[in-house]
Amino acid sequence: MFKRFRYRRVDEETRMRYKETFLYKKDLILPVFIVNGTNTKREITSLPDVFHYSLDRLVPDLKELILKGLKSILVFGVTERKGIEQAFSNDGIIQKSIPVIKRHFPELEVITDVCLCSYTEDGHCHVGDNDATCEILAKIALSHATAGADIVAPSDMMDGRVHYIKSELLRHGLLKTGIMSYAAKFASSFYGPFREAANCTPKSGNRKTYQMDYSNSSEAIEEVMADIEEGADEIMIKPALAYLDIIQRVRKTIDKPIVAYNVSGEYNMIIQAIRSGYANEDIIHETVLAMKRAGADRIVSYFTPCLLEELSHG
Repeated sequence: MFKRFRYRRVDEETRMRYKETFLYKKDLILPVFIVNGTNTKREITSLPDVFHYSLDRLVPDLKELILKGLKSILVFGVTERKGIEQAFSNDGIIQKSIPVIKRHFPELEVITDVCLCSYTEDGHCHVGDNDATCEILAKIALSHATAGADIVAPSDMMDGRVHYIKSELLRHGLLKTGIMSYAAKFASSFYGPFREAANCTPKSGNRKTYQMDYSNSSEAIEEVMADIEEGADEIMIKPALAYLDIIQRVRKTIDKPIVAYNVSGEYNMIIQAIRSGYANEDIIHETVLAMKRAGADRIVSYFTPCLLEELSHG
Protein backbone atom coordinates (compact mmCIF):
# COMPACT_ATOMS: atom_id res chain seq x y z
CA MET A 1 0.00 0.00 0.00
CA PHE A 2 1.22 3.54 -0.68
CA LYS A 3 0.10 7.05 0.18
CA ARG A 4 -1.69 9.21 -2.37
CA PHE A 5 -1.02 12.96 -2.53
CA ARG A 6 -2.19 14.04 -5.98
CA TYR A 7 -5.78 14.52 -4.82
CA ARG A 8 -4.49 17.63 -3.02
CA ARG A 9 -3.46 19.17 -6.34
CA VAL A 10 -6.33 18.37 -8.70
CA ASP A 11 -7.41 22.01 -9.17
CA GLU A 12 -6.65 25.51 -7.90
CA GLU A 13 -9.39 25.49 -5.28
CA THR A 14 -8.09 22.24 -3.79
CA ARG A 15 -4.49 23.43 -3.91
CA MET A 16 -5.51 26.54 -1.96
CA ARG A 17 -7.01 24.38 0.80
CA TYR A 18 -3.68 22.62 1.28
CA LYS A 19 -1.45 25.69 0.84
CA GLU A 20 0.84 26.12 3.86
CA THR A 21 2.63 29.43 3.20
CA PHE A 22 1.12 32.70 2.03
CA LEU A 23 2.74 35.93 0.90
CA TYR A 24 0.91 39.13 1.87
CA LYS A 25 1.34 42.73 0.79
CA LYS A 26 2.20 43.72 4.35
CA ASP A 27 5.19 41.36 4.22
CA LEU A 28 6.93 43.51 1.59
CA ILE A 29 9.36 46.39 2.05
CA LEU A 30 10.30 48.55 -0.94
CA PRO A 31 13.90 49.85 -1.23
CA VAL A 32 13.95 53.49 -2.36
CA PHE A 33 16.97 55.45 -3.67
CA ILE A 34 16.70 59.22 -3.21
CA VAL A 35 19.01 61.77 -4.84
CA ASN A 36 19.36 65.54 -4.54
CA GLY A 37 17.75 67.91 -7.00
CA THR A 38 14.35 68.03 -8.69
CA ASN A 39 12.48 66.35 -11.52
CA THR A 40 14.67 63.24 -11.46
CA LYS A 41 13.39 59.74 -12.10
CA ARG A 42 16.31 57.88 -13.65
CA GLU A 43 16.37 54.12 -14.20
CA ILE A 44 19.34 52.41 -12.56
CA THR A 45 21.22 50.58 -15.31
CA SER A 46 21.96 47.48 -13.23
CA LEU A 47 18.46 47.35 -11.71
CA PRO A 48 15.82 47.44 -14.48
CA ASP A 49 12.58 49.17 -13.43
CA VAL A 50 14.26 50.55 -10.28
CA PHE A 51 14.96 54.29 -10.16
CA HIS A 52 16.94 57.10 -8.62
CA TYR A 53 14.30 59.59 -7.45
CA SER A 54 14.37 63.20 -6.47
CA LEU A 55 11.84 63.71 -3.72
CA ASP A 56 9.32 65.53 -5.92
CA ARG A 57 9.18 62.60 -8.35
CA LEU A 58 9.13 59.97 -5.60
CA VAL A 59 5.96 61.18 -3.89
CA PRO A 60 3.54 60.50 -6.82
CA ASP A 61 4.95 57.00 -7.37
CA LEU A 62 4.71 56.21 -3.66
CA LYS A 63 1.08 57.34 -3.70
CA GLU A 64 0.27 54.84 -6.47
CA LEU A 65 2.02 52.00 -4.63
CA ILE A 66 0.35 52.83 -1.31
CA LEU A 67 -3.04 52.63 -3.03
CA LYS A 68 -1.98 49.13 -4.14
CA GLY A 69 -1.10 48.12 -0.58
CA LEU A 70 2.48 49.27 0.11
CA LYS A 71 3.09 49.55 3.87
CA SER A 72 6.85 50.02 4.29
CA ILE A 73 9.87 51.53 2.54
CA LEU A 74 13.62 51.29 3.17
CA VAL A 75 15.27 54.60 2.26
CA PHE A 76 18.80 55.03 0.87
CA GLY A 77 20.36 58.44 0.29
CA VAL A 78 22.62 58.63 -2.78
CA THR A 79 25.09 61.48 -3.21
CA GLU A 80 27.83 62.29 -5.69
CA ARG A 81 29.55 64.63 -3.24
CA LYS A 82 31.26 62.58 -0.56
CA GLY A 83 31.73 63.56 3.06
CA ILE A 84 30.94 61.79 6.33
CA GLU A 85 29.24 64.88 7.78
CA GLN A 86 26.52 64.58 5.13
CA ALA A 87 25.51 61.26 6.62
CA PHE A 88 24.27 62.88 9.84
CA SER A 89 23.62 66.44 8.69
CA ASN A 90 20.14 67.85 9.24
CA ASP A 91 20.42 68.95 5.61
CA GLY A 92 21.28 65.44 4.38
CA ILE A 93 19.22 63.66 1.73
CA ILE A 94 17.54 61.22 4.10
CA GLN A 95 17.03 63.79 6.84
CA LYS A 96 15.27 66.18 4.42
CA SER A 97 13.22 63.42 2.83
CA ILE A 98 11.69 61.80 5.91
CA PRO A 99 9.47 64.74 6.99
CA VAL A 100 8.19 65.22 3.44
CA ILE A 101 7.34 61.54 3.04
CA LYS A 102 5.68 61.47 6.46
CA ARG A 103 3.69 64.62 5.71
CA HIS A 104 2.24 63.03 2.58
CA PHE A 105 1.92 59.50 3.94
CA PRO A 106 1.75 59.51 7.75
CA GLU A 107 0.82 55.81 7.91
CA LEU A 108 3.70 54.63 5.72
CA GLU A 109 6.45 52.93 7.73
CA VAL A 110 9.76 54.64 6.95
CA ILE A 111 12.89 52.58 7.59
CA THR A 112 16.25 54.24 6.95
CA ASP A 113 19.58 52.73 6.04
CA VAL A 114 22.28 53.65 8.56
CA CYS A 115 25.72 53.26 7.01
CA LEU A 116 28.70 55.25 5.74
CA CYS A 117 29.49 53.55 2.43
CA SER A 118 27.62 56.10 0.30
CA TYR A 119 29.43 58.95 2.04
CA THR A 120 33.05 57.79 2.43
CA GLU A 121 35.65 58.56 -0.24
CA ASP A 122 36.81 54.93 -0.33
CA GLY A 123 33.31 53.40 -0.44
CA HIS A 124 33.80 51.42 2.76
CA CYS A 125 31.34 51.21 5.65
CA HIS A 126 33.78 52.37 8.34
CA VAL A 127 36.38 55.03 9.11
CA GLY A 128 39.05 52.53 10.12
CA ASP A 129 38.41 52.15 13.84
CA ASN A 130 35.41 49.99 14.78
CA ASP A 131 34.27 51.95 17.83
CA ALA A 132 34.84 55.38 16.26
CA THR A 133 32.64 54.21 13.38
CA CYS A 134 29.95 53.11 15.85
CA GLU A 135 29.90 56.59 17.36
CA ILE A 136 29.28 58.08 13.90
CA LEU A 137 26.60 55.49 13.14
CA ALA A 138 24.83 56.46 16.37
CA LYS A 139 24.83 60.11 15.23
CA ILE A 140 23.38 59.07 11.86
CA ALA A 141 20.65 57.00 13.51
CA LEU A 142 19.82 59.87 15.87
CA SER A 143 19.51 62.31 12.95
CA HIS A 144 17.15 59.93 11.14
CA ALA A 145 15.05 59.29 14.23
CA THR A 146 14.84 63.01 14.99
CA ALA A 147 13.64 63.61 11.41
CA GLY A 148 10.83 61.10 11.97
CA ALA A 149 12.08 57.65 10.89
CA ASP A 150 10.03 54.81 12.36
CA ILE A 151 12.92 52.35 12.23
CA VAL A 152 16.67 52.79 11.74
CA ALA A 153 18.53 49.95 10.03
CA PRO A 154 22.31 49.75 10.58
CA SER A 155 23.83 47.82 7.66
CA ASP A 156 27.55 48.27 8.38
CA MET A 157 28.37 45.12 10.38
CA MET A 158 30.56 46.93 12.93
CA ASP A 159 30.79 45.17 16.31
CA GLY A 160 28.59 46.81 18.94
CA ARG A 161 26.84 49.34 16.71
CA VAL A 162 23.37 48.35 17.95
CA HIS A 163 24.51 49.11 21.50
CA TYR A 164 25.80 52.54 20.47
CA ILE A 165 22.64 53.36 18.52
CA LYS A 166 20.26 52.13 21.22
CA SER A 167 22.11 54.12 23.88
CA GLU A 168 21.97 57.30 21.80
CA LEU A 169 18.27 56.92 21.04
CA LEU A 170 17.46 56.30 24.70
CA ARG A 171 19.62 59.25 25.79
CA HIS A 172 17.48 61.54 23.63
CA GLY A 173 14.17 60.01 24.68
CA LEU A 174 13.45 58.44 21.29
CA LEU A 175 11.83 55.38 22.80
CA LYS A 176 9.52 54.62 19.86
CA THR A 177 12.22 54.39 17.18
CA GLY A 178 12.87 50.75 16.32
CA ILE A 179 16.18 49.20 15.31
CA MET A 180 16.24 46.74 12.41
CA SER A 181 19.74 45.35 12.53
CA TYR A 182 21.46 43.80 9.53
CA ALA A 183 22.56 41.12 11.96
CA ALA A 184 23.82 38.47 9.53
CA LYS A 185 25.09 40.30 6.45
CA PHE A 186 27.41 38.15 4.39
CA ALA A 187 30.33 39.19 2.18
CA SER A 188 28.43 38.23 -0.94
CA SER A 189 28.89 38.51 -4.70
CA PHE A 190 25.18 39.35 -5.05
CA TYR A 191 25.58 43.05 -4.14
CA GLY A 192 27.06 44.40 -7.38
CA PRO A 193 24.00 46.17 -8.83
CA PHE A 194 23.22 47.81 -5.47
CA ARG A 195 26.69 49.31 -5.29
CA GLU A 196 26.04 51.11 -8.55
CA ALA A 197 22.63 52.23 -7.32
CA ALA A 198 23.98 53.58 -4.02
CA ASN A 199 27.28 54.87 -5.47
CA CYS A 200 29.22 52.88 -2.87
CA THR A 201 31.57 50.52 -4.70
CA PRO A 202 34.80 50.20 -2.66
CA LYS A 203 37.71 51.98 -4.36
CA SER A 204 40.05 49.22 -3.18
CA GLY A 205 39.93 45.92 -1.33
CA ASN A 206 36.67 44.30 -0.24
CA ARG A 207 34.37 44.12 2.77
CA LYS A 208 35.42 40.70 4.03
CA THR A 209 37.00 42.12 7.20
CA TYR A 210 33.58 43.18 8.50
CA GLN A 211 30.87 41.35 6.53
CA MET A 212 30.38 37.68 7.39
CA ASP A 213 32.19 34.77 5.77
CA TYR A 214 29.59 32.98 3.65
CA SER A 215 30.97 29.61 4.85
CA ASN A 216 29.58 30.22 8.35
CA SER A 217 26.15 29.58 9.82
CA SER A 218 26.79 29.14 13.57
CA GLU A 219 28.51 32.52 13.58
CA ALA A 220 25.33 34.01 12.10
CA ILE A 221 23.46 32.86 15.20
CA GLU A 222 26.10 34.51 17.40
CA GLU A 223 25.79 37.76 15.46
CA VAL A 224 22.00 37.70 15.70
CA MET A 225 21.98 36.98 19.43
CA ALA A 226 24.53 39.72 20.11
CA ASP A 227 22.41 42.30 18.28
CA ILE A 228 19.27 41.24 20.14
CA GLU A 229 21.11 41.53 23.46
CA GLU A 230 22.22 45.03 22.45
CA GLY A 231 18.63 46.10 21.73
CA ALA A 232 17.68 45.21 18.14
CA ASP A 233 13.91 44.99 17.63
CA GLU A 234 14.10 43.16 14.28
CA ILE A 235 16.99 41.39 12.60
CA MET A 236 17.89 41.21 8.95
CA ILE A 237 19.55 38.41 7.00
CA LYS A 238 21.23 39.48 3.77
CA PRO A 239 21.30 38.14 1.07
CA ALA A 240 18.26 35.87 1.15
CA LEU A 241 18.11 33.46 -1.77
CA ALA A 242 21.42 31.68 -1.18
CA TYR A 243 20.95 31.93 2.60
CA LEU A 244 17.56 30.30 3.17
CA ASP A 245 19.25 27.87 5.55
CA ILE A 246 20.39 30.81 7.69
CA ILE A 247 16.86 32.25 7.76
CA GLN A 248 15.45 28.88 8.81
CA ARG A 249 18.10 28.32 11.48
CA VAL A 250 17.60 31.80 12.94
CA ARG A 251 13.82 31.29 12.89
CA LYS A 252 14.24 28.20 15.07
CA THR A 253 16.44 30.17 17.50
CA ILE A 254 14.67 33.50 18.08
CA ASP A 255 11.15 34.90 18.39
CA LYS A 256 12.02 38.40 17.13
CA PRO A 257 10.82 39.47 13.68
CA ILE A 258 13.12 38.33 10.88
CA VAL A 259 13.59 40.38 7.72
CA ALA A 260 15.16 38.88 4.59
CA TYR A 261 16.78 41.14 1.99
CA ASN A 262 16.11 39.89 -1.55
CA VAL A 263 19.20 41.69 -2.84
CA SER A 264 20.07 43.40 -6.11
CA GLY A 265 22.04 40.52 -7.65
CA GLU A 266 19.17 38.12 -6.99
CA TYR A 267 16.76 40.58 -8.56
CA ASN A 268 18.91 41.17 -11.65
CA MET A 269 19.54 37.46 -12.14
CA ILE A 270 15.81 36.70 -12.15
CA ILE A 271 14.95 39.66 -14.37
CA GLN A 272 17.52 38.51 -16.93
CA ALA A 273 16.13 34.96 -16.84
CA ILE A 274 12.63 36.30 -17.52
CA ARG A 275 13.77 38.64 -20.29
CA SER A 276 15.78 35.87 -21.93
CA GLY A 277 12.77 33.57 -21.95
CA TYR A 278 14.28 31.00 -19.61
CA ALA A 279 11.64 31.62 -16.94
CA ASN A 280 8.21 33.19 -16.72
CA GLU A 281 7.14 35.79 -14.18
CA ASP A 282 5.86 33.11 -11.79
CA ILE A 283 9.49 32.74 -10.70
CA ILE A 284 9.21 36.05 -8.82
CA HIS A 285 6.46 34.84 -6.48
CA GLU A 286 8.15 31.45 -6.13
CA THR A 287 11.46 33.03 -5.11
CA VAL A 288 10.10 35.56 -2.63
CA LEU A 289 7.68 33.01 -1.14
CA ALA A 290 10.66 30.73 -0.46
CA MET A 291 12.03 33.39 1.90
CA LYS A 292 8.74 33.51 3.77
CA ARG A 293 8.59 29.71 3.87
CA ALA A 294 12.10 29.58 5.32
CA GLY A 295 10.95 31.74 8.22
CA ALA A 296 11.18 35.42 7.26
CA ASP A 297 8.39 37.63 8.55
CA ARG A 298 9.09 40.38 6.03
CA ILE A 299 11.08 40.71 2.82
CA VAL A 300 12.91 43.72 1.40
CA SER A 301 12.56 43.28 -2.36
CA TYR A 302 12.87 45.25 -5.60
CA PHE A 303 10.04 43.02 -6.82
CA THR A 304 7.63 44.75 -4.42
CA PRO A 305 5.81 46.82 -7.10
CA CYS A 306 4.97 43.82 -9.29
CA LEU A 307 4.05 41.66 -6.28
CA LEU A 308 1.67 44.36 -5.05
CA GLU A 309 -0.05 44.08 -8.43
CA GLU A 310 -0.27 40.30 -8.18
CA LEU A 311 -1.20 39.67 -4.54
CA SER A 312 -4.83 39.88 -3.56
CA HIS A 313 -4.37 39.92 0.23
CA GLY A 314 -3.10 42.87 2.26
